[in-house]
Amino acid sequence: MAQPDYLLQIPTVKLGTQGLEVSKLGFGCMGLTGIYNSPLSEDEIISIINHAFAKGITFFDTADVYGAHTNEVLVGKALKQLPREKIQLATKFGIAGMAPTGMIVKGSPEYVRSCCEASLKRLDVDYIDLYYQHRVDTSVPIEETMGELKKLVEEGKVKYIGLSESSPDTIRRAHAVHPITAVQMEWSLWTRDIEDEIVPLCSPLGRGFFGGRAVVDSLSAGTFLASHPRFQGDNLEKNKNIYIRIEDQAKKRQCTPAQLALAWVLQQGDDVVPIPGTTKIKNLDQNIDTLRVKLTASDLKEIRDAVPIEEVAGDRNYDSMKKASWKFADTPAKDVGVSIE
Repeated sequence: MAQPDYLLQIPTVKLGTQGLEVSKLGFGCMGLTGIYNSPLSEDEIISIINHAFAKGITFFDTADVYGAHTNEVLVGKALKQLPREKIQLATKFGIAGMAPTGMIVKGSPEYVRSCCEASLKRLDVDYIDLYYQHRVDTSVPIEETMGELKKLVEEGKVKYIGLSESSPDTIRRAHAVHPITAVQMEWSLWTRDIEDEIVPLCSPLGRGFFGGRAVVDSLSAGTFLASHPRFQGDNLEKNKNIYIRIEDQAKKRQCTPAQLALAWVLQQGDDVVPIPGTTKIKNLDQNIDTLRVKLTASDLKEIRDAVPIEEVAGDRNYDSMKKASWKFADTPAKDVGVSIE
């Protein structure tokens, strides 16, 4: 398939030191099979992914847990219609389910390999460009998890390795085993607690909060956002004030609140690649058009100051996921077998 001229509208950037080159704006596929909304049909999913590629997005992000495996299957079908060598495909492993006590996370070498083999089959590809550990198994030394991932790279099944919701210490130890190309975290105007320690790939629109007034005014009972701490009761009422401020900032710069929030993240650094997801082509086009929004250093500070972190009400994580966040993601030391003479 020939590369259309308009693919050049979205610049590419390099992640890590290993040379993975991706479009500056990626596409998060999670919502396509339902999480914040109703799942799309197979034809709709193929249509929106084709549209994203036609507009210059080449970096697509999925995970084995999205849609209980169906997301990978459908994303794989959509990508079959596109030139594989021009696509950067990211998927993840590690979330093994939910229990009354919270998220079940696994990172044993055997589990890593079985997940990778299963993802390759569902996606129907020979290799995964970027393979993330979705959450850190705090019962397994990160060196053991990374050792198996390194083997998968050596076998050609994975090209690059990433971590999601990983603590600084775990990142350092993992990187000592094999280079970490990308770290995926939530980073947005109202979630900035990782700025001093971790360079993230993030969820730039704050779980859709800055996506439009309709999100603030009413939430569908079927959406997971209805149970998110920042969208409940008094927290939502307090956070509406933040939305109104960003709305005012967006009007000053002749863009939408969603575009302003995304532009703010896009301009945090050349190695920052937002992966917003959407189920509507008009919103996808709006996200892409954000690349036209240019913010000065003064603009970035003014927008940041409009969202004082101390005024954001509610935790960024669902209650069931708190213990799996990066703040609790240290792993035990690896036993190196010291002998005593």
